[in-house]
Amino acid sequence: MKLILTHEVTNVGAPGDIVEVKDGYGRNFLLPRNFAIRWSKGAAKQVESIKAARDAHAVHDLEEAQSIKGNLESAPINVSVLAGRGDRLFGAVTVSDIAEALGVAGAKVDKRRIEVGNPIKSLGMHTVSVRVHPEVSAQVKLNVVVAK
Repeated sequence: MKLILTHEVTNVGAPGDIVEVKDGYGRNFLLPRNFAIRWSKGAAKQVESIKAARDAHAVHDLEEAQSIKGNLESAPINVSVLAGRGDRLFGAVTVSDIAEALGVAGAKVDKRRIEVGNPIKSLGMHTVSVRVHPEVSAQVKLNVVVAK
């Protein structure tokens, strides 16, 4: 199935890319979540506008990406979550929670660029990866604390 991506999809492509995926993956995952649109000659004209929007939000310079990486890795980021008896979390820390905490710390990051290996379900220090640039990835230390 030939599709045009409208959002970044890990291991598939970036917005504006024309990709060939298996029919089931496109029909059952990408299209219902509006991550992609079907390819056609008319839809192919939209690729330029999608790529222009992507370029407006992207970090273009590798040196700027290295600078952002240094800022993210400089100090641990506190993430406040609700916890019950025995400091057990209600659920897990989501990428939205992490993106919000990074925004409060002064680093605005899109939640789709945050990669959490295993779900964070405990208090303490954890490490997540943030893709700042296609060639630059930052390892951010999170300090999960109880919200007061």
